[in-house]
Amino acid sequence: MVAPAIVPALVGGALIGLASGGLWLARGQIAGISGIVRIALRGPDRGWRWAFLAGLVLAGGVARLWAGPDLARGLGETSLPRLAIAGLLVGLGTGWANGCTSGHGICGLARLSPRSLVAVPVFMAAAAITVWILKAGQ
Repeated sequence: MVAPAIVPALVGGALIGLASGGLWLARGQIAGISGIVRIALRGPDRGWRWAFLAGLVLAGGVARLWAGPDLARGLGETSLPRLAIAGLLVGLGTGWANGCTSGHGICGLARLSPRSLVAVPVFMAAAAITVWILKAGQ
């Protein structure tokens, strides 16, 4: 029997897989959020990209309503400068890696992309080291 605490994660993972696979089958596009955002802001074929991004925001709102305040627990304890620096670093990383966690971690690994097979362990290690450093400083 599946523990009730992991059911939301399983449902969320299945929905992410369904959305990513559906986008690939319907449009031949990878559900890489950084690329979708970049092209939605200044590229061709913007309509579906804005709809996709609106769906992400809507899904986040639904999750917030469903999960309540625990969904963003800890975020309120993080300073705005730290969040801004984190966002900048993530943006730089997605540029250097030519993709993001969704593009490489979900879609790239599923397609056995060699670039993703390298990128995912690198950004996961960077994330683990970052958490370790930040936790050690507390």
